[in-house]
Amino acid sequence: MSIIKSEKLIHESVIDVAKKMIIAAKTAPKGRGIESLSYLLVTGKELGFISEKMIEISKKNKVEFFARDAANLVKSNALILIGTNYNSRNVPLCKGCSFGCEEKPKNVPCSVAITDLGIALGSAVSIASQFHVDNRIMFSVGVAAIKLKLFPPSIKTAYGIPLSISEKNIFFDRK
Repeated sequence: MSIIKSEKLIHESVIDVAKKMIIAAKTAPKGRGIESLSYLLVTGKELGFISEKMIEISKKNKVEFFARDAANLVKSNALILIGTNYNSRNVPLCKGCSFGCEEKPKNVPCSVAITDLGIALGSAVSIASQFHVDNRIMFSVGVAAIKLKLFPPSIKTAYGIPLSISEKNIFFDRK
């Protein structure tokens, strides 16, 4: 007979759920069937590293919710980051970005790519909810990840999904 402590089970389980979330995001429908997303799974001390960057951004720009989200991130068990590039998908008649695909400036997000990102995020968090893993989609974490160059240079927009398994949802009753 073996005995496994809850701390080990929680650590292994949150990583297992995070992997399933990435699978759900990867297999979510993409415009024209083109993959433009990049996926990262972060655990351990790297959560603190990202949190520190969020606090720095908060102070420098006087944006309080970055610091609030940073406090949530360091209490999390894991983090998923999903980002996208701005490359055009060459969808006929699409002007979602206010330009045609041929005229779209490189620094303007492709609306199809941003939509793909949103659908992937929704698919990912649906898996977390199936396993009762507390989570919250956070813009602030994605900004810090981009500034820290955690993604390849082609990735221009990202969001983070911190994951928490505890007796109280750390993402509820936030100030």
